[in-house]
Amino acid sequence: MEVILEQKDAGDWTYRGEGAANLVLAYTGSSPTFVGKVLRIRKAPRNSTECENSCPALTMHECLLWKDANSLVSAPTREIAKQLFVRHVMCPLLGSEYVDAGIRVLVSREFLESIENKVLGYRPACRVDAAKVNIFCDSALLMSDHSIFPHGSLKEDLCISVEIKPKCGFLPISSFIAEGNAVKKNISRFRMHQALKLQQKEVSDASEYDPLDMFSQSKDRVLKAINSLFVTPQNNFRVFLNGYLIFGGLGGGADRTSCMINEAFEDALKCVIRADDGLRTTNFLQLVAEAVFKSSLLDRLLEAQRLDIFDIEGVIHAYYDIVSQPCMVCRDMCDKKQPDRYTSLHSIPLEESLKIVRDYLIAATAKDLSMMICFRPRQDGDLGSANSVVFLESTSQSFDYKASFLDLDMKPLKKMEQYYKLDQQIVRCYTQMLKSKHQPEKEAATIEAYTAIY
Repeated sequence: MEVILEQKDAGDWTYRGEGAANLVLAYTGSSPTFVGKVLRIRKAPRNSTECENSCPALTMHECLLWKDANSLVSAPTREIAKQLFVRHVMCPLLGSEYVDAGIRVLVSREFLESIENKVLGYRPACRVDAAKVNIFCDSALLMSDHSIFPHGSLKEDLCISVEIKPKCGFLPISSFIAEGNAVKKNISRFRMHQALKLQQKEVSDASEYDPLDMFSQSKDRVLKAINSLFVTPQNNFRVFLNGYLIFGGLGGGADRTSCMINEAFEDALKCVIRADDGLRTTNFLQLVAEAVFKSSLLDRLLEAQRLDIFDIEGVIHAYYDIVSQPCMVCRDMCDKKQPDRYTSLHSIPLEESLKIVRDYLIAATAKDLSMMICFRPRQDGDLGSANSVVFLESTSQSFDYKASFLDLDMKPLKKMEQYYKLDQQIVRCYTQMLKSKHQPEKEAATIEAYTAIY
């Protein structure tokens, strides 16, 4: 019999967190169908009256773009198309053992309205102002709760999990990057974006994290990356104990970790890490780094990210050819000779343009996803396990661990221009920050030279 969530079921679901597009709920009831699951519910812009089922799944140009992706283009709704994208595009790339495409369950409007009211007080104000639950959806996505260990009972098993947004792990080398934007080839996109976020007051402190450390294949640098994420988690690092958040922000970012937060986290680790006070956090972060380094997650992820060969500065030209519009980027360039370098891109067959844009959007999903690693302490003397195991030498503890990828949403083609504009804004802001930072040094050197002469 087909399951449908009604108003009476809303009490069994609690707020877990949210991103820009979806709200995530954890199940607290006793139904075997939902135990160990989370529910992803679609959000809608606060000022929108859009009806979920009145919109076509994909636009005409998206149908052209994804025509080879099995049943993606024939999906009746965009939400189903997104699920099929995860199943048929991202699963083969990242490994089906690391990806849960989920199943769709029916939800009533009354259920969604009850959820909207129930979670309102838990959501960050910025998220509430931007979006609400889309009460016009007739289904939601039911997925495994990766913050608890699979096939375990919370009453019997202790589990701790960490959610990480690793971001883009390589520097672009595309020849289509403008000379004035060459800094992109030396500084990670994440680090440059921090300057813009500071300027726009999206964050109060710049993150100490650099994705290039995480993807370096160096154990020391991976540990450095994990430590940096703990110090400045923003929305890139969260920790759950038995499914409940104990570190990081729920739906928004978290500021720099204070002494008080550090002490509370240290205390929460008592049941997991066998170490003296003041050493549990250090050992836990070492455990996370060991699992990240040992697993093949980052290798698979980087391979998917590297599908972006041309960088957005090259891809945007292929995009305009696909949508059959004049290239606004070429039009806006001041240097009359500069558009000639893109002539080759505007002269290639449509199939090649489609592949360039398609690969870029897949890579964009890979650059923006999260990975969850769930740990379960093993009993002393327990040698048999079908799971992956990591050994924490400093405490002589062994942990079963399970790794997964989350948030594999298909990126909409219509956002290509937005991606390009944001990219240019990030580079421009970072370059200006460097200039203003070095300006006082130049002025001091000039004054010193002037004083020496006179």
